[in-house]
Amino acid sequence: MIHIENLSKQFNKVLAVDHINLDVPAGEIMGFLGPNGAGKTTTIRMLAGLMRPDTGTIRIGGVDLGNEPEKAKAMVGFVPDRPYLYEKLTGWEFLQFSAGLYRVNGKELDRLGMYYLELFELLDWKDELIEGYSHGMKQRLIISSALLHKPKVFIIDEPMVGLDPRGVRLVKNLFTEMAKSRGMAVFLSTHTLAVAEEICSFITIIHKGKLIASDTPQGIKSTLEISGGNLEKAFLKLTGHDEVDGLKGSLGLANIG
Repeated sequence: MIHIENLSKQFNKVLAVDHINLDVPAGEIMGFLGPNGAGKTTTIRMLAGLMRPDTGTIRIGGVDLGNEPEKAKAMVGFVPDRPYLYEKLTGWEFLQFSAGLYRVNGKELDRLGMYYLELFELLDWKDELIEGYSHGMKQRLIISSALLHKPKVFIIDEPMVGLDPRGVRLVKNLFTEMAKSRGMAVFLSTHTLAVAEEICSFITIIHKGKLIASDTPQGIKSTLEISGGNLEKAFLKLTGHDEVDGLKGSLGLANIG
C-alpha cells in the first residue's frame, strides 16, 4: 500500500534521508523509529506530499505521489506531530471543514463524525470552540478528522503525545482494528518504544538518514541476540546509544540526596 523507492532529501550539506527503500503492505502497522534528527519527520513529510524529495518514488495504493498527488493524497489520512487546528471553529465545524476537503457527503459526515466524537469522548464538546480544548482533546479531534474519508493509508507522527492513559488505549485499539478489519496500512512514527512493540507488526529504524533495521519487534530483538532483552535495548544498540546504560553508575545521583 506504501511503496518507497530510492527516496532521498538533502538540506544544504546534510543528507537527511539517504536513498531509502521501504514497503508497507495493506493491513500492517509499521512503526517508524529513530533518534532525534534521524530523518523520521522529513520522511513523513515527503510521504504526506508536503515536501518534494530530491530523488526517488513514493506510491500510495499504486499511485505515484509525484505524478498524481491529488489522487494519492485522497487515499491518505495524515496527522503531523504538531497539527494545526482552526481554534475559532467548534469541534463539529472543524470536522465539517475536513470532510469538505475530502468530498465526504453530509450523511457520511453525520454518521462517522458522530461515531468518532463519541468514541473519543468529545461528543459533549462538539459545539465548543477548539481553543477551549485540552491538548489531548485536540489530538483526538485531529485523528477523528483524518479518518472521515476512510483512508487506505494512515500516516501519524507521535500519536500518543498529550493523551491520557485511556486515550492512549483508545488509539492503540483503533489502529489495530483499522488495520485488521479495513486492511488499512498504518505508518506510525513514535519515540514510545512500548507502543511500537505492542501494536506494530513491523518496525523500521532509521539512523542518520539510513534504514538500519526492518523486521518484526521480536525479529529485531532476536537478531541482536539480547537474552531476555527488550525493544528499548535493541533500539539503543542499533543506533549506537547503548553506552547510555554505562552512564547510570557515573551520574552521581546518590550524591543528590
